Amino acid sequence: MRRRDEAGGLRSRPNATVISLRVLTAVDSGIRGSAYHGTLSRPKPREKLDRSPGKLRLPSRSNSGESLMSATDYSVDLRDIRFVLNEQLRIVETLRMHPRHAHLDAETVDSILTGAEQIAREVIAPINAPGDRAGCRFDGAGNVTTPPGYKKAWDTLAEGGWVGLAADEDFGGMGLPYALNVAVGEMLSSASVAFENYVGLARGAANILAQFAPEHLRRAAVEKLYGGDWGGTMCLTEAGAGSSVGDNRARALPTAAAGVYELEGEKVFITAGDHDLTENIIHLVLARTPAAAPGTKGLSIFMVPKFLFDGSGALGERNGAFVTRVEEKMGIHGSATCTLVLGDGKRCLGYLLGNEFDGMRIMFQMMNEARLGVGIQGLAASAAAYNSAVAYAKERIQGVPVEKMRDATAERVPIVRHPDVRRMLMWQKVHVEAMRSLLYSTALRFDVAESAADKAVAEQQLGIAELLTPICKAYCSDRGFESTVLALQTYGGYGYMQEFPVEQYVRDAKIASIYEGTNGIQAMDLLGRKLQQGGGALLRAWLGGCTELLSKARALGGLETEVSELEKARDNLGASAMHLGGLAMKGEIAAAMVHATPFLNQFGGVELGMQALRQAVVAQEAMAAGAAGDDLGFYRGKVANVRFYCAQVLPATVAAGKSIRSGDTSCLDEVLFR
Repeated sequence: MRRRDEAGGLRSRPNATVISLRVLTAVDSGIRGSAYHGTLSRPKPREKLDRSPGKLRLPSRSNSGESLMSATDYSVDLRDIRFVLNEQLRIVETLRMHPRHAHLDAETVDSILTGAEQIAREVIAPINAPGDRAGCRFDGAGNVTTPPGYKKAWDTLAEGGWVGLAADEDFGGMGLPYALNVAVGEMLSSASVAFENYVGLARGAANILAQFAPEHLRRAAVEKLYGGDWGGTMCLTEAGAGSSVGDNRARALPTAAAGVYELEGEKVFITAGDHDLTENIIHLVLARTPAAAPGTKGLSIFMVPKFLFDGSGALGERNGAFVTRVEEKMGIHGSATCTLVLGDGKRCLGYLLGNEFDGMRIMFQMMNEARLGVGIQGLAASAAAYNSAVAYAKERIQGVPVEKMRDATAERVPIVRHPDVRRMLMWQKVHVEAMRSLLYSTALRFDVAESAADKAVAEQQLGIAELLTPICKAYCSDRGFESTVLALQTYGGYGYMQEFPVEQYVRDAKIASIYEGTNGIQAMDLLGRKLQQGGGALLRAWLGGCTELLSKARALGGLETEVSELEKARDNLGASAMHLGGLAMKGEIAAAMVHATPFLNQFGGVELGMQALRQAVVAQEAMAAGAAGDDLGFYRGKVANVRFYCAQVLPATVAAGKSIRSGDTSCLDEVLFR
């Protein structure tokens, strides 16, 4: 998708047909000659497991010998992804009114979605389980090798231009909407969250450098990152400091060259700190210059390349940034989590980004994008696990219908017929689909904020998007993990076995609540910063949007009970916010913050309910317009979602509000935990 003619100039934007051809060509070239050629319809069976019909340790649905192979398949719910983007958000209609996206059309959107699904299913998903087993290898000399298949998959993405999908055309990108990029990110992450980490970090580093890199190196670095030729990292964490970034000790000493510093120090838990996917890696490093004040205000940010380079992108000597350790982790084994040492035995040069002491302000731009990305990872893992659980439940024969439980001769049925299994699947369904709605709609708010000519509209959309960001990160990662656990529970004992994919989804999903700022930090950010902005203006704007939605749903009819329950939940949330705000005004900060996480969970629970209602309204309108066949069943599922959610999930938000307003601070008693 990089569009430069032979003379080096930018070509005009390709139409959807060209995009589709490039997508499919990239997929085919990435698969042809690989271990997966000839098995494109399903992932390669896991090694050491015989999945032949006579050997699989599960009963078949009939006497034909048909095995339950589909329970190991990876799949994407493109129908629901298209519903959110096209029917609910109306992405083309919404964004074409803004000059930045005047070119956008439905054919382009569908080509991108179709191509991303194919790459996720045929290129990335097959390396997920093998990559989990193999992990990354460290040679002891600063070099990391990714699992087999990763390099070929990376080259396929790079050749297709997928890293720079939403990048500015000036840097060789497609300039497509962020919301569409988020949908692609979900598919790539659900195929392999470990692999997608490399993609997200390269894109995030490029976004920062496009604004702040030294002018003479900017174009080369940004184009190489967006083009997939180079990788990127975000280097904040240090041993002992952890999430307390202001305690970082890495030093940056000025050289004789303006804007160039020598860096010394150590960073830990650095995702993609080294690998063999690209020829160079750009580390974005927080460090302190000699005049730095204590805390976060004294931090500056530097571009530290693995290999030094010039303005043309030509590589020079190896810089003094070396990996000394690769962590052994619970999950995401294919994602290299590294200790990175700077300036130990070899000079490590870094280039100042922006102004001195601007480090946190600049880094937060990448962190906020990463936090939304982590929420997408929570959604992606839960979506993949849910799809697997549904396939398993429809094919696993066990037991008889509950109505015939005393009849020993009754026909055995698929477990999807059992009420408790259906309850578990429904919990997963509504959370996956409501989280998808939340994340895509938040991304669209960022698109509108960037594109709208009306400053007031842009500021409001940006404000609400920033308000929802900690909820997207924390609530979606927590609920996403819970959903993968429930998917495993749907399988029963077989879900705990490595021959099925859900146990890996569980392990891979847990990290999302920890990295890019633990979920407790997200809750503190929501309560201590986001709610305070503009004297609570962001919360009032969000509440206003809820009121508008509830009024529309009531006028449409058919969901009166659900509207009433969501109104109560909205008001209950407002009461919690007032209570906690009152504590803060009285200086009882600890008493307020002890309820920060419960408040975020209450907020997230209400927000997902609103998303489920919003989807149900769209579905009702579609049914009223004459939807039939499979579409009718799909839309009925959206209405069932909000009914289930309001009856079975939403009451927990009311209980959370009661707990928050109880004033309990017993855990703060100093006699505890000595």
